[in-house]
Amino acid sequence: MMYPLQSDGPIDGGIGYIMGIDEAGRGPVLGPMVYGACFCPIADKDAIKAMGFADSKTLTEPQRERLFEKIRKPGHRVGYEVIVLSAEELSQKMLRLSKYNLNAISHDTAAQLIRNVLAKGVRLEEVYVDTVGDPGKYQAKLSGLFPTVRSITVSKKADSLYPVVSAASICAKVVRDADLKHWTFAEKDLKLANTFGSGYPSDPLTKKWLKESMDTVFGFPTVMRFSWRTCITLLNTAAVPVVWRGGDGDEDEEPEWRKGKGSSKVKPSPVKVRASPYFVKSKAAQSSTSRYRYFADN
Repeated sequence: MMYPLQSDGPIDGGIGYIMGIDEAGRGPVLGPMVYGACFCPIADKDAIKAMGFADSKTLTEPQRERLFEKIRKPGHRVGYEVIVLSAEELSQKMLRLSKYNLNAISHDTAAQLIRNVLAKGVRLEEVYVDTVGDPGKYQAKLSGLFPTVRSITVSKKADSLYPVVSAASICAKVVRDADLKHWTFAEKDLKLANTFGSGYPSDPLTKKWLKESMDTVFGFPTVMRFSWRTCITLLNTAAVPVVWRGGDGDEDEEPEWRKGKGSSKVKPSPVKVRASPYFVKSKAAQSSTSRYRYFADN
């Protein structure tokens, strides 16, 4: 089942709300990173706690799905919003010339969630965020961006300290899991299994998928995060080496394995590549080729 990315329940603009923000899928080598927010009237914060929310990592998949259905259930004043950052989008941002690292992406996505919820007419008074990087600097950044929010708290382990952040964690995790479970490859006619496992490089199912799914010329499909060290190492050690040249014929920056950086210092084995016969003219075809008469007569 694919879930909507936001709730559509009624908003009471005359009362103050509390909101929690957390993510799922920050570390995996494949699939999306999902940021989730859950919000409710401050007067209902005890009701959120009574619903039994906990850090999504401590719950089983059926437990998370049942709790998410509680959030989505009409007739109460709990809302949610998620932003899905695809592996392709993460790769493009992190590999561009002007570096855009994962912490900055995370901070900007959390800020966008706050903007989205404020735009619904929600009067946010308290926001709680699970930290990425230094919590003090992150909190100061968000407080500067949203001066109308009375209190913004960024802390470590916020998903286990604040039930509203636990609820946000569940929203993010359930949406990410559903996305991978029902994954459809964008690449046409690609016949690969979507048994990715968790996406973490240490997961045996993920390791098996990575080993069986890499093409030595084309690499991986766009479900892969190409900016991750695991992906770079696999391509540098097992794929056909590629030398990129600029428009003036000069080589671009040296590949990572030539620089001896990190786990990419292993030089890939040379692979002989031959042109397909389709692109090579036969001798008969070459001998039968003649100039067009107009050019021969002038």
